[in-house]
Amino acid sequence: MDDRIDFGILLGLAFRAFVDEMHADLAARGFDDLGRSYGYVFRVLGDGDRSLSELAAMLGMTLPGAGKIVDEMERRRYVERRPDRVDRRVKHIALSRRGRAALAAARAFHRDFEERLPDPSRLRRGLERLAGQTTGEPLPVYLRPL
Repeated sequence: MDDRIDFGILLGLAFRAFVDEMHADLAARGFDDLGRSYGYVFRVLGDGDRSLSELAAMLGMTLPGAGKIVDEMERRRYVERRPDRVDRRVKHIALSRRGRAALAAARAFHRDFEERLPDPSRLRRGLERLAGQTTGEPLPVYLRPL
């Protein structure tokens, strides 16, 4: 009988450990009020402002679901809404100064964490290959909140 943990469970446990350590690191840097889905939004908005419709589509979410997350992030000062220059009915969602600082801190944590792993470049190639095999397409730039 094989007493090893199932591979999928092992991946999930490793991801959970990564997320827990990242949240502890970010909390120590003053970002102790991050919601579960904020990282996905940070990643999308890190590439530029988006309308709520664009954000929802990129994250594979409903418009009300994305709106709820954005409202919460705005209350916590991670994002701000800006009017469109052409169509005043459209509001663009942008990272605030606090949001950009949180994203920079998270990216620094990602780099530091990866460098602490044994043979990080080999592990990264393996994970990229595994992720590509799952979809059969190029790796997505964004993930949707689970």
